[in-house]
Amino acid sequence: MNPTDQPSRSRATILLTGFAPFGGEAVNPSWQAVQHVAAMWDRPERLEIAELPVVFGASADALLAAMRRTRPDLVVAVGQAGGRAGVTPERVAINIDDARIPDNAGNQPIDEPIDPAGPAAWFTTLPVKRAVAAMRERGIPAALSNSAGTYVCNHIFYQLMRFIAAEFPATRGGFVHVPFSPEQVAAAGTAQPSLPVETIASGLIVLLETALDLADDLALPGGAEH
Repeated sequence: MNPTDQPSRSRATILLTGFAPFGGEAVNPSWQAVQHVAAMWDRPERLEIAELPVVFGASADALLAAMRRTRPDLVVAVGQAGGRAGVTPERVAINIDDARIPDNAGNQPIDEPIDPAGPAAWFTTLPVKRAVAAMRERGIPAALSNSAGTYVCNHIFYQLMRFIAAEFPATRGGFVHVPFSPEQVAAAGTAQPSLPVETIASGLIVLLETALDLADDLALPGGAEH
């Protein structure tokens, strides 16, 4: 899609999702940041938000219901990746559920395909390298990620792109991981990297603005050796 093909700002709708807390955490910075974005949003596009459960299957059902309700032009799903130091847009989702820990309903799939008839992977349709560059220009720690893991975040990323292909062909979408918040790190008494929720929200706004204004990506190095 070329920038000129995108819906006008007055008509475009964005769906931004975050996750509920999981893994014994009291909060999830992905949902906290999404709520901050909603409070800060001042562009003409309509912004809709939704909190997804950290449950295989049910998260996808909730996402699809939100997409059918809002009919979005752009969907960005956000999740927590503890241990990362910056906002990390994901490049690819793979067709596997392999849970290190149970989800919030006690499910723990191991080596199960998300869609037995689906492709091995779906790639984002967001300009992720351009978004990373824009965030770094604003002083927000950011990096491209080539693995969304195999937990519920990857599950919802894969399902998002599958839904787009099957039912929303004019929609663009992708997934973004965010770090722990300082609140979580302090509660755990660890030295894990973190970012304030307000900084994460600012990064998400930059990503949304970049995706809305410039659909094409930059040809910059973004690979990794491992």
